[in-house]
Amino acid sequence: MAATTRPSEPESHVKEQPPGALPFVLSQPPVIEGFRQSPKVKDETFKEKFIRKTKENPFVPIGCLGTTGMLMYGLRSFHQGKTKQSQMFMRGRIFAQGFTVVAIIVGIFATALKPKQ
Repeated sequence: MAATTRPSEPESHVKEQPPGALPFVLSQPPVIEGFRQSPKVKDETFKEKFIRKTKENPFVPIGCLGTTGMLMYGLRSFHQGKTKQSQMFMRGRIFAQGFTVVAIIVGIFATALKPKQ
């Protein structure tokens, strides 16, 4: 059975472009219906981002410093031959690492639950 084809009719919401004209302006972002573009955020330097993140969740840098301190003192004790003290610092390092991981997870949940601006 042969299907009949109808000539396509231009839809009322499609605008005819003159020949050679571009359908958009190259110097501006495209306009998409139903999409709201967020304002441009200025690029942050490493220092600015570090300070902002530290203010949002100060426990992560504290945990990192604690982990590093325990590791350094544990390695120093190990080098000096103080095995009991070295073990104590290495166990403390594990505790500090756990504290840091928990701080990161709590920070992620706090950020997710914070209402959008």
